Amino acid sequence: MSGSRSLAEYVADQLAPLGEVTLHRYFGGWALRCHGIQFAIVMDTLYLRVDGEARSSYESAGSTPFTYHAAGRTVVVHAYYSAPAQAIDDRTELCALARAALA
Repeated sequence: MSGSRSLAEYVADQLAPLGEVTLHRYFGGWALRCHGIQFAIVMDTLYLRVDGEARSSYESAGSTPFTYHAAGRTVVVHAYYSAPAQAIDDRTELCALARAALA
């Protein structure tokens, strides 16, 4: 799995209404931060931080948790779920999801 810098830059641009969104290398991908708070990661997919309350709505939308393989096993990270596909190009929806991830 590798992180797409072009996707990370596109997402940061889409999220400009939130203020300065910065990119940082993150385990082969990119972490997105706003006001110093990490709220998303980009590998080949955008994953947003979710809490227990939001998780069910992401799952209902067909989103999946971030997973990776290490030491011969699959690790599932339930703190980050894939962003709904339609949200990537919808600045208003993406900003709303990012605000919830920052909260």
